[in-house]
Amino acid sequence: MIVIVASNNPVKIAAVRTAFLACMSGPPCEVRGTYADSGVSDQPISDDETREGARNRAMDAKRREPDADYWVGLEGGIATIDDSLQAFAWMAVCDPHGRIGMARSATLPLPPAIKDLVDGGMELGDANDRVFKTVNSKQGGGAFGLLTDGRYTREGIYAQTVALALVPLLHPLFESRHSL
Repeated sequence: MIVIVASNNPVKIAAVRTAFLACMSGPPCEVRGTYADSGVSDQPISDDETREGARNRAMDAKRREPDADYWVGLEGGIATIDDSLQAFAWMAVCDPHGRIGMARSATLPLPPAIKDLVDGGMELGDANDRVFKTVNSKQGGGAFGLLTDGRYTREGIYAQTVALALVPLLHPLFESRHSL
């Protein structure tokens, strides 16, 4: 089985590998990344835009690498709720029949210092790096890891969410009505 991740970020690839190994029986699958366009802004700032980005990435990966078995789009986003900046992600998994499963991750409240930088136009990963004095945290534990002292990481949260996005594609109670 070949799974294409709509990203070359090693954290996202590892999360998808973990999810598929946990959810699929049979021989291990090959998981590899590819560039895919999200069709949304570099830093999605709403639930809807983030969800659309994940779906678009999965579909673009399928267009670019049509011979795979599954295509996975992962999109991190932010939204301000009651003056608090929140981080989350959407995962979209597409199968060869055109069915798509989607799930949203846990939501992480972000500190005011990060909100101020993001409100000033900085992407979340860069804001995290500045506030926490790290480098390229989005290819590490991300905001989840930084704010929980590594107890929860971007990779772990993303792996759980990919596994949940697989549910409509794997569980027999779901019908093919979820086709694109």
